[in-house]
Amino acid sequence: MEAADQMITFDEAVPRIMAAERFSDLGTGGSDAVHAYRKWVKLVHPDTVSAARRATATQAFAKLSALYHERGDAHRPTGTLRTRNGVYRIEDTFASGDIAELLDTGDTLLKIPRDPADNDLMRAEADALLKLRTDGDPRFRAYAPRLVETFTHEDHDHRRRTVNVIRRQRGMRRLSTTETLEDGVWIWRRLLTALGWAHRAGVIHGAILEPHVLIHPEHRGLVLVDWCYSGHRPRAIVKAREVAYPPEVLNDRTATPATDIYMATGLMTRLLGPRMPQRLTEFAAGCVYQAPRMRPQDAWALLAELDEIIRI
Repeated sequence: MEAADQMITFDEAVPRIMAAERFSDLGTGGSDAVHAYRKWVKLVHPDTVSAARRATATQAFAKLSALYHERGDAHRPTGTLRTRNGVYRIEDTFASGDIAELLDTGDTLLKIPRDPADNDLMRAEADALLKLRTDGDPRFRAYAPRLVETFTHEDHDHRRRTVNVIRRQRGMRRLSTTETLEDGVWIWRRLLTALGWAHRAGVIHGAILEPHVLIHPEHRGLVLVDWCYSGHRPRAIVKAREVAYPPEVLNDRTATPATDIYMATGLMTRLLGPRMPQRLTEFAAGCVYQAPRMRPQDAWALLAELDEIIRI
């Protein structure tokens, strides 16, 4: 029986995963394995649980990923892949996200969707990254990953997947709830800078969430990743983070610069929590109105407002 059929909880899912010797022990397999894996991921992914459960979730998620990749019908490419533009020696799985896996090839990462139905999201990301590179101010290119190329991979079941090759950015890490207020301020400033740059180039990110923001604390660097959800008409949302989306995305599947500003503000509010001083709390409140027309529309203008508040 599949996880979705049982409607099991996190506390029920963890021991089942940890006791399993193979992916099929979870009651899944065959052509439905991809969908089943995604359902189990939603139950135990570290980004979907409380801080108290994160260590347990991380362990369960690692075991789940290992079981999935050891399947006989696993789709992930192995060995060396040759394309018209490069040769990629796959070393290991670098990370697993909501819809795709990142395969480590040394200087690059191959981003491949688990389900071929998500090929359109890979193409959306490629289109966004290319537009940022061609239409965006080159001074701000470091705020987004560099797309090396896109190609199609066919697995042994003849299912074709769109693969994005991303230049590896070393030294970056995910956000943490332990960031200080000082760290939070520069992260907020960098985030608004990145959004201002993207919006001027005509690109909406569409999913400003914790897993999609990487930072380099020493250099105070920030990179927005996972542009799969970009566009004025988002093709999908991150279901596990549905509560973080504004009404226009959930109700109308539309997105504007005000959408990114709403989500970025929510992210920073969650990140800083009670450490936010009153003046920043009031600043944030003006960015998360339900109606997008009532929110700020220009991230760079909003950055100037934030700088004024910081100086008070």
